[in-house]
Amino acid sequence: MVDFHKRILFSDEAYFWLNGYVNKQNCRIWSEANPQVYVETPLHPEKLTVWCALWAGGIIGPYFFKNDEGHNVTVNGDRYRAMITNFFIPELNNHDVQELWFQQDSATCHTARATIDLLKDTFGDRLISRFGPVNWPPRSCDLTPLDYFLWGYVKSLVYADKPQTLDHLEDNIRHVIADIRPQMLEKVIENWTSRLDYIRASLGSPMPEIIFKM
Repeated sequence: MVDFHKRILFSDEAYFWLNGYVNKQNCRIWSEANPQVYVETPLHPEKLTVWCALWAGGIIGPYFFKNDEGHNVTVNGDRYRAMITNFFIPELNNHDVQELWFQQDSATCHTARATIDLLKDTFGDRLISRFGPVNWPPRSCDLTPLDYFLWGYVKSLVYADKPQTLDHLEDNIRHVIADIRPQMLEKVIENWTSRLDYIRASLGSPMPEIIFKM
């Protein structure tokens, strides 16, 4: 399939700390400039847990994990399945599901039997995941567009006005993601194929820093 790479929904979660902390070990910055980060280490646990799915045709999300009282929470298996059922699958009604594949990493909340069964109900054999029909390689952030592009790009912008509340930070995240144009996503996915070529040629070696730049 010539355009297979354009039919994969890549997905992941990320933390956004209110104080602007960015973990540079698992967050690639997709630009020549450093992000507008004004605190380098976490001072308190105020943060948002955000999920998105990204493909060549757009972004589904952001989804913010919250409990029944509206308080921000981290993700677990039950919350992840609730997100899939109540948010993700309904959003897919805007797309031709038969043409899309779904990718997720090997986080425990993603790979529980109940989660895999739920995803297979929608995607069948078009599920790329540990314990799914098509395996996704572990620790492969260099191949995940949300890791090598989306989270770093969003974090480079949402702290520019130094949000003081989680609601303000959430609004910033929504606006930045909504402003990402299809042309940028097309470049990101084309870059994914270049990454595959590099990994095949180098027999799986880590990627040089230059490949993270537009």
